[in-house]
Amino acid sequence: MSDSDERQILDAIDRWLKTKVAPVAARYEQADEYPAELVEDMKELGLFGALIHTEYGGLGLSATTYSRIVALICEEWMSLTGVFNTHMMMALMVQRFGTPKQKDYWLPKFASGELRGGLGLTEPDAGTDLQGIRTRATKKGNDTYVVNGAKTWITNVIEGQCLALLVKTDPEAQPRHKGMSMFIAPKIDPETKSPIAGVSLGKKLNKLGYRGVDTGQISFDNYELDAEMCLIGGEEGKGFIMATSGLELGRVNIAARGVGIARRALRESVKYAQERKTMGKAIGEHQAIQLKLGEMAAKTRAAELLVEDAARAYDAGGRVDMEAGMAKWFASETAAEVAFEAMRIHGGNGYSKDYPIERLYRDAPLLCIGEGTNEMQRIIIARQLIARSKT
Repeated sequence: MSDSDERQILDAIDRWLKTKVAPVAARYEQADEYPAELVEDMKELGLFGALIHTEYGGLGLSATTYSRIVALICEEWMSLTGVFNTHMMMALMVQRFGTPKQKDYWLPKFASGELRGGLGLTEPDAGTDLQGIRTRATKKGNDTYVVNGAKTWITNVIEGQCLALLVKTDPEAQPRHKGMSMFIAPKIDPETKSPIAGVSLGKKLNKLGYRGVDTGQISFDNYELDAEMCLIGGEEGKGFIMATSGLELGRVNIAARGVGIARRALRESVKYAQERKTMGKAIGEHQAIQLKLGEMAAKTRAAELLVEDAARAYDAGGRVDMEAGMAKWFASETAAEVAFEAMRIHGGNGYSKDYPIERLYRDAPLLCIGEGTNEMQRIIIARQLIARSKT
């Protein structure tokens, strides 16, 4: 994609954010209401097929362009990126690992937004330790799997129509990850749109931030899946590899979200520092505020560059867990820090829902937790650093 093509896409999204999103984001967020009208707009913009190849109806964008889109949207309202990013991770598992028949069937539906979904990884007793999941898929005859178990903290589980579902197909396998498989698990029949038996939705989780996008629970009771169309790649035992490969892109996305939050918090702070006066002059003329703004600006720019580095490495192919981990860790911590400093610069107004700062402050902590905690990211970085330094 040329620079001019990317600019056109970013400009179109920027116009949409200013005209359609900015006037309603606070209302949706405070009510924790699913933004159905904005989701329809995102379909029209092609965001659900951003990284899906053009032969399947997607835009075929690079991860570099995609990360810029995510950062731009997060400057206005982070929750919107949650609607399409976990969906994108699900779609890319099919695109990267699926059989030709699976790609031909699922990817056009994903690209158009006809079917939207997310990742069914986390369970009540298994978060970072994915190998500890208990949801089980048992082969029934030659063409069906029966699934039993439960997942939690799943984005798009209520409003979406399907999941990339990580299960155990061989609980006795050693090492444990060899007994894990990944399925496309629809909640509704893709053709008739009727509900599928064996699926039960739990409660929608009430969150500190990241509101509007649904996050909830789902359980499976003798839920049947077609082996040919739903077992991604048509082979058991590859689920853990698919999950971790998807999380690499997910961490680049989380990092891009951090960049968006930090940019908006910095921009609002610079503006406020010129408007708010104390002791006869704008607070931006006070050295204490200047020290804050200088550090916020430098860290925001450093986060931008780390995201660019990770996205370009992803586009080049190969393993990028170290680069993605670096970007995710630094950008998310920067987002949390810059949002907090922005609140302090705004004083009491930063604590008010009449200003966007308090929303940025509530959204930012998720980035330090989601797609693998920041404590885990530092371990991944160190392990890869050592592994790549061996001679």
